[in-house]
Amino acid sequence: MTATRYTPPAPEIFKAYDIRGIVGKTLTADAVRAIGHALGSEARARSQRAIAVGRDGRLSGPELAGALADGIRAAGIDVIDIGCVPTPLTYFAAYHLGTESCVSVTGSHNPPDYNGLKMVLGGQTLYGELIQDLRRRIVDNDFVHGGGSLREENVVDAYLERIASDVRLARPMKIVVDCGNGVAGAVAPALFRRLGCELVELFCDVDGTFPNHHPDPSKPENLQDVVRALRDTDAELGLAFDGDGDRLGVVTKAGGIIYPDRQLMLFAADVLSRVPGGEVIYDVKCTRNLAGWIRSHGGKPTMWNTGHALVKAKLKETGAPLAGEMSGHVFFKERWFGFDDGLYAGARLLEILSRSADPSAVLDALPDAVSTPELNIKMAEGEPFELVRKLKESARFDGASEVITLDGVRVEYPDGFGLARPSNTTPVVVLRFEADSDEALARIQADFRRAIEGIWPGVQLPF
Repeated sequence: MTATRYTPPAPEIFKAYDIRGIVGKTLTADAVRAIGHALGSEARARSQRAIAVGRDGRLSGPELAGALADGIRAAGIDVIDIGCVPTPLTYFAAYHLGTESCVSVTGSHNPPDYNGLKMVLGGQTLYGELIQDLRRRIVDNDFVHGGGSLREENVVDAYLERIASDVRLARPMKIVVDCGNGVAGAVAPALFRRLGCELVELFCDVDGTFPNHHPDPSKPENLQDVVRALRDTDAELGLAFDGDGDRLGVVTKAGGIIYPDRQLMLFAADVLSRVPGGEVIYDVKCTRNLAGWIRSHGGKPTMWNTGHALVKAKLKETGAPLAGEMSGHVFFKERWFGFDDGLYAGARLLEILSRSADPSAVLDALPDAVSTPELNIKMAEGEPFELVRKLKESARFDGASEVITLDGVRVEYPDGFGLARPSNTTPVVVLRFEADSDEALARIQADFRRAIEGIWPGVQLPF
């Protein structure tokens, strides 16, 4: 059996951790069909038989998921369509349905005109060269041909039952839930009501145009509706989810944002109480308070590269019970499957906080520091990697106690840290700073300014 040779998709949509592009321009139905055939061919090479396919709430989702399924089936792989669900439910389907392979058609937190693919084959998240290999298959016309079947399955009930049978709240809670019109709205309200919560719902109707605010809880401006709802109601805590439901934002009663690295402290203390000596993995952007916190609770801290696929791979390699990264992806292996799931993380958070009469006090008591959000140096394609390479090779940092080059350059000082790393998804250098005081933060930023301007004169710094 032969097929018409596909036009190779735009190379720029093949990102480090996923496939992503602008619908109708770089990401077309024809491109996704070709990728599906390449993915199905790779699945055949790995002795896989079926792939579960889910999609988020974007308007382009049905067409692209259909094209993907057509491509996969053209390789002789069966497709199980699980419909419009959060990305974590697509991961869950790979376990629940026994496929070990799945694809989520999702643009995550990107603007409405974007979409993309997050892919798992045989239990392995595809990233880096594994994603580039799909493009090479298309360019080389390296396809297997066959006729796979298509069927529909509903995994939502099984997902809700699996969590509700394990996660127990010590008391009922009233919470604000903001889904930002993302696909989490299709599942989150049902989950938290099932756990015994009373809800104040914000934007839980799925609308791929995101008419209210952007579904990205890592940005404080997108949490202001939660802050207002907490102020105006008797709800005691706020949870917010990103566009495809794999990341969690947390807001206290007083409107304070608990960033993911501090959420991870709470999760680590809880998990380590049952897994003494367990390893906890976190990415290079996380607070320096994490390592000491993990050790003080009897765990082993491991700093690792940024990127949900990279963290997931490290979790699998080490057998660690918990991992997380500053962007909001949290991975529970203890009592769960080890994939990133914002809804499940929210459930585990409520389980811990329901033991206290004042959840916000528990969150506010977690170690904190003066810090910046992510700052970006915008550069031309390729330049971020060159700048960071030069920093590694020749920069000197005054008063540094350690320079970590695991993923970019993270410079530890006795009273803080500075980080510069090249983004794997956009042409920027990502910067982050943390310190024990405003004065120390200013000193560390000045040290980085001197080092960066010394190797890249004229660079526009965002601090």
